[in-house]
Amino acid sequence: MATRAETRKRNRSSPLYEVIYDILREHIIDGSFPAGLVLGESLVARAFSASRVPAGAALKRLHREGLIRDFEGRGYLTGRSDAEPVRRELGDAGLRLPEAITGELKLRNRREHIYPDVEHTVAASLSYGRFLLNESALAEHYDVSRTVAHEVLTQLERIGLVTQDTNQRWYAGPLTADLLGEHYEMRWLLEPMALGQAIDELEPDEIRAIRDRAAKARSDDLPPERLEQLERDLHVDIVLRCRNGQLRETIRRNQLPIFATHSGFERLQNRREIDLMISEHLSILDSLAAGRGDQAMHALEAHLRRSLGPNIELLRRLGPLPENLHRPYLVMVS
Repeated sequence: MATRAETRKRNRSSPLYEVIYDILREHIIDGSFPAGLVLGESLVARAFSASRVPAGAALKRLHREGLIRDFEGRGYLTGRSDAEPVRRELGDAGLRLPEAITGELKLRNRREHIYPDVEHTVAASLSYGRFLLNESALAEHYDVSRTVAHEVLTQLERIGLVTQDTNQRWYAGPLTADLLGEHYEMRWLLEPMALGQAIDELEPDEIRAIRDRAAKARSDDLPPERLEQLERDLHVDIVLRCRNGQLRETIRRNQLPIFATHSGFERLQNRREIDLMISEHLSILDSLAAGRGDQAMHALEAHLRRSLGPNIELLRRLGPLPENLHRPYLVMVS
């Protein structure tokens, strides 16, 4: 019978953190790890030859499910609450990685290393026209194999950022005003529902920290990456904490082209619009902090409905592709 991790392996669209989570979960439940084993981001990342981000996400999920417990701010512990801390590399502690999983992880790790930059670049370029993505140039630019480059493009196809024509060529864009409207409509229909599911997962300190960042942004100049982070604080770090995985993926597909365009909007920023966006975020966060979930959900829907108009106006005012988005694998076509 296939393990959960082996089942995930066959679904290559599963995030790396879910593969790590499944493997650790199996080892914890079947008692392969000794009670009191110390689990930290660096330790898990080393064991899976991954970065700390997916390792940390896997550990947080295990902790939320009660499978591991806090260790005085120094990671997590497995097993009984009275067990003494055990510090070992996971391989020495009983970690078993099937050969099929090991091979998949190596491919994933190379792919996951370059994927975020490719995804962001492609998403940010959609507003500027239609592009051909050259697989060979992509592999050369990131110094990876054609197999890894193909995996990256296939993953982009799964989330709807690129398409492949009958001649096996990859294309992205354009993001038109009509398509932007469809993305926003999906968001205002689905994000409030996701927020309702996520409310019980939120800690007061987390809401407070996100609110503090938003409030501080009112008096700061905001480079594109900071503006994008403000959007992610609410719409990703909070909204996408919902339980429904299909809901998360659908929302994320509709968020990507919108968030990424901030990298090209620096010269077009309207401070009044940014201040209004921040005020609306603060209103939603204040409702969450006060335990008024329904009010927060209604405010989120209103915020997204109102945001469509200004973003269509920005789309219409765009000039040529900014220099910071030029890549040798991204070729504009008529």
